[in-house]
Amino acid sequence: MKKDIHPESYRPVVFEDLASGAAFLIGSTITTTETTTFEGKEYPKVTVEISSKSHPFYTGGDRALDKTGRVERFKQRAAKKK
Repeated sequence: MKKDIHPESYRPVVFEDLASGAAFLIGSTITTTETTTFEGKEYPKVTVEISSKSHPFYTGGDRALDKTGRVERFKQRAAKKK
């Protein structure tokens, strides 16, 4: 790998997923004021709403969606218009 290609602000940062509680240690230049302890060391922390640990595309699961309720409501609206 080439030396000195990253900005000076490049450092390890912990990204914490709100949905699953998973934490990832990744190199980043993101600015944050929060810190957390990860594997015995203190790092800057960024909170994300969703990551590969909680996104349905990566987990293979669906979020709790009321698909049946949607179909029933659609049928009720369609019946009222007739």
